[in-house]
Amino acid sequence: MSGSALKPAAELARGNGVRFPNESAEYRRARERLLAEEIELRRHIERVAELRRALPPGGAVTKNYVFEGEGGKATLSDLFGNKQTLVIYSYMFGPQREQPCPMCTSFMSTWEAKLPDVEQRIAFVFVARSPIARLIEAKRARGWTRHRIYSDMSGDYTRDYVSAADADAPGYNVFTRRDGSIRHFWSAEMGLSTADPGQDPRGAPDIDPLWTILDTTPEGRGKDWYPRLGY
Repeated sequence: MSGSALKPAAELARGNGVRFPNESAEYRRARERLLAEEIELRRHIERVAELRRALPPGGAVTKNYVFEGEGGKATLSDLFGNKQTLVIYSYMFGPQREQPCPMCTSFMSTWEAKLPDVEQRIAFVFVARSPIARLIEAKRARGWTRHRIYSDMSGDYTRDYVSAADADAPGYNVFTRRDGSIRHFWSAEMGLSTADPGQDPRGAPDIDPLWTILDTTPEGRGKDWYPRLGY
């Protein structure tokens, strides 16, 4: 995307003809300024996506990681199916937890109806450290039918790509399989060390649409509200 070919965001915002009943001139001026920033945000998101797609080849996967799925054992290569790209979301449900992480559960729940769309282009699986029987039970309790879940019982994958200390932590990793070679492509690396003051650690853009929706409201995300497993 060539920046020189784009009209200034402020110019595009001024050309916006949307108006709503009884809005004040003050509101419209402020909304126009905000619209220009929203246009810039859209462009920045696209620039970041371009930089991500242009990453050089990541590290080759040389270990034979083995997972336990609902249908038995599967290697990392098996998880690709017939796709060239694989996303693995590691969720916080290790054997020491009584219940799955509510934040991970919130994110995963949003994908129940979207996984058939996602899987038209890539493979997408979910991995946790608990035994597979426990993961299956939790999946059924949530009413999920489309999630492909796997147990990393040995912890080999988790220690290499999620937490070297084998902490019960979330992870989002993308792998590619090209010309018979599996490589790591990208991982969500934002965390405590990259968080801004007064904010929970988060990536950008947010994968969980819950937060994107709340960002459009006057209440916002809040400072101490988090999703729960039940209401």
